[in-house]
Amino acid sequence: QAMARRHAIVRRLPAIETLGSVSVICTDKTGTLTRNEMMVSSALAGELHYEVEGVGYAPIGRLMQQQVEIEVRRHSPLWHLAHAAALCNDAALREQQGEWIVEGDPMEGALLAFAARCDVSAADENKRWPRVDAIPFDARHRFMATLHHDHEGHSCIYVKGAPERILTMCTQQQGDHGPAALQRDWWLQQVEATAALGQRVLACAVKRLPLPQSVIGFADVESDLVLLGMVGMIDPPRADAIRAVAECRSAGIQVKMITGDHASTAAAIGQQIGLANAARVLTGADLDALDDAQLREQVLHCDIFARTSPEHKLRLVVALQAQGMTVAMTGDGVNDAPALKRADAGIAMGKGGSEVAKEASELVLADDNFASIVAAVREGRTVYDNIKKVISWTLPTSAGEALTIIAALLFAWTLPVTAVQILWVNLITAVTLGLALAFEPTEATAMQRPPRSRHEPLLGGDLVWHVVLVALLFLCGVLVIFNHALEQGHSIELARTLSLNTLVVMEIFHLFFIRNMYSSTLRWRDIRGTKVVWGVVLAITVAQFCVTYLPPLQRVFETQAVPFLDGLLVIAIGAALFCIIEAEKRVRLALRAWRKAQH
Repeated sequence: QAMARRHAIVRRLPAIETLGSVSVICTDKTGTLTRNEMMVSSALAGELHYEVEGVGYAPIGRLMQQQVEIEVRRHSPLWHLAHAAALCNDAALREQQGEWIVEGDPMEGALLAFAARCDVSAADENKRWPRVDAIPFDARHRFMATLHHDHEGHSCIYVKGAPERILTMCTQQQGDHGPAALQRDWWLQQVEATAALGQRVLACAVKRLPLPQSVIGFADVESDLVLLGMVGMIDPPRADAIRAVAECRSAGIQVKMITGDHASTAAAIGQQIGLANAARVLTGADLDALDDAQLREQVLHCDIFARTSPEHKLRLVVALQAQGMTVAMTGDGVNDAPALKRADAGIAMGKGGSEVAKEASELVLADDNFASIVAAVREGRTVYDNIKKVISWTLPTSAGEALTIIAALLFAWTLPVTAVQILWVNLITAVTLGLALAFEPTEATAMQRPPRSRHEPLLGGDLVWHVVLVALLFLCGVLVIFNHALEQGHSIELARTLSLNTLVVMEIFHLFFIRNMYSSTLRWRDIRGTKVVWGVVLAITVAQFCVTYLPPLQRVFETQAVPFLDGLLVIAIGAALFCIIEAEKRVRLALRAWRKAQH
């Protein structure tokens, strides 16, 4: 719950742990990487360019043409474009405490603000031209259409959508004096030029019907439309998303942007946010032309996919997983559910996501921000590291305790510790020292290490060797202090008391080693510890003093008071254990780096 509050990721812990091992994050530009504060900054109508000024969704701003303010009513094509932007729209603008906000899609909110800046009121236009029917937007057909009637019996269909799609449906374009021949090549050039600036381009068209009708179908809009113009919208990248992408690259995580935008727009945004291969873009048409084997090869070298559909998302997930990658996929629509379900970590949008997408996902992104995903990846790595630390501390210490008893039984030695003393060690250390590691903060190098393999075992070769090494050192430490005590003429009870305290002290020193298990150097942070670690160490120290020096507990655990010098020897053995395993770790890491350099 605390992690969810900090990082705005909600759902269950195993999903967060999975997210910590992702190799690639596939996300939507408009969903997580940008601010979703769209604004129309340019317009093309009647083959003229216009600049749109204003702030946010406020319906106040100027229309400029060649740096000169214009009166929209004198520019008929521009007015018709604004009229279409107001009518073919499902959003609404509201003023709330002096700030204009959008209810609905941010893109449609930007269109309403643009229409208002052109002195076209959406409320008034909808009263004059009430909507009768509509074809909702869908990524497969890439347009939205609405049917309207006025009060004099006239009917028309307004359409908005991807410029390439709208141009295939148009045969004419709106001019100053009415419809004229469509200059298709010129418009395509303008689309490329506008998209190259990082603007999202949207086209609007109209079809005036000779007779009133009450419903529309795809056949009604496939041809004979009149192009009214196009708008270019800016959607600035989030500053924290740019930093998050850079953090992913340092962590060895690929970020792939999958968007419905124009290829040039996607490339410009990809360059702004720092994607690795921003110059190369594959479109939905390119993906359709590739078979599965070709796609598996191409997906490794391309980070931007434009004009895609939900079906393409699923193919990309499958292709990436076929390369052995752990994939996190974001989505918000009903059609995204298969890709979200197939991904190793499906992430639904919490603000604008459908309930189907949320149910199909492992996680829900409450703030629709890419930086929150990266924060959750960091949290997932922390969860995995702490689980591994607990295991790496528990197994060697338990093995050391067991080996001490087993060796004594096998060689018919006097038991260095009694059964009740071993029980005490397990009770006091397993519940406290092991639990303290679960509260360890994120490692400084957590987001500088490459993702672990999805097939990497938790109990690897290094951990097995560490268990063996520490168990042998525990045995040696206990035997040294036990035999030393007997040689000094101490009683068997005092010798066992020293062995008992040696076990606990070695486990404490081993705890501080485990806190530094990923670093090749010993840092002050690891020695300083955390409040939880020192609280636990203090509690154990007090408990051990009670067992060692309080007469009632001495009778229960068969212990005796430890002399000061023998107590120092116990601490020295714990310090020696730490130095030996720390030196072994550094030698092992150095040899691994040397072998890597040789290859």
